[in-house]
Amino acid sequence: MANQDEQTPFVLRENCPQRRIHYVLNGKWTSMVLYALSRGPLRTGQLERTLPGISKKMLTQTLREVENAGLVRREVFNVVPPKVEYSLTELGETFVEPLHALYDWAARNSAALDQLERNIQEAEG
Repeated sequence: MANQDEQTPFVLRENCPQRRIHYVLNGKWTSMVLYALSRGPLRTGQLERTLPGISKKMLTQTLREVENAGLVRREVFNVVPPKVEYSLTELGETFVEPLHALYDWAARNSAALDQLERNIQEAEG
């Protein structure tokens, strides 16, 4: 990390990009839904199976939030039974880039994540 001028204080202001990116990371499921959709369009049931542990209510809420933010597109097909498919928008593709780096890091550093979980359990225990 580069040294910062000692005269200039380091401040993460409310509107700085480093704080604004946390919109994508704010909910437990938001980044996982975006990451899952980065592999291609999925229907609601497919997303539920891809993300064990997410409730229908939470998935619906998360999808609504990312759709309203313009990160995900919801496409309704005029068929019986009804078919709804979710996919990333161009903006969503941009936001998923850093998530790929983070998820790739996690896949390579499972021992560090195990240690983190142990530390948290010991602190709570």
